[in-house]
Amino acid sequence: MSLPHAILTALLEKPSSGLELTRRFDKSIGYFWSATHQQIYRELGRLEEAGLIRELPSQVPVRGQRKEYEVLAAGSAELARWVGESQDPKAIRDPLLLRIRAAGVVGPQGLAGELRRHLELHRRQLAVYEAIEEKDFPPERDGDEDRLRRLVLHGGIGLETFWLRWLEEALGEVEGMTEPDAAAGESTAKRRGQRAAPAPPDRGA
Repeated sequence: MSLPHAILTALLEKPSSGLELTRRFDKSIGYFWSATHQQIYRELGRLEEAGLIRELPSQVPVRGQRKEYEVLAAGSAELARWVGESQDPKAIRDPLLLRIRAAGVVGPQGLAGELRRHLELHRRQLAVYEAIEEKDFPPERDGDEDRLRRLVLHGGIGLETFWLRWLEEALGEVEGMTEPDAAAGESTAKRRGQRAAPAPPDRGA
């Protein structure tokens, strides 16, 4: 149920067309809840049918003009109800964590490069969040709405910071496993070779 509530939130912040909502999802809301163009348009139709939003009347009807929507009182009430609703945290389902677990069984071949790639992606995302904070939340902006938006942004910054620390730890562990394992393999091979070597001839014969 989160996508319709994300749309209601965006429309309460600013009445928008479906295209404008798509752009806003790509640039801001999408950082914590993504949606495709088709999903947004589909939800707009459902919300309008449910009486939670309405199309804004156009003062000058123009053919092909984009429809803009605003939230009705029922939509505001539904969003307020949802804000106070009890909801359990979602379980983490990250393929990278499972792949690391699998590497414990089959070995970490190729995993270090993937961890470095993830590190770079999270560094870039953290830089994006920090740039947004510097640009959009100067110290003089301290209204309730701005404080709560900043709180969401700080959540994103905290998550990226966590992933960077964890990935650096994981990369250190994986890189530390590679050489010792190879050395252990060489030692094992040598021991096997020694055991398989023929016995020296009996000089007393």
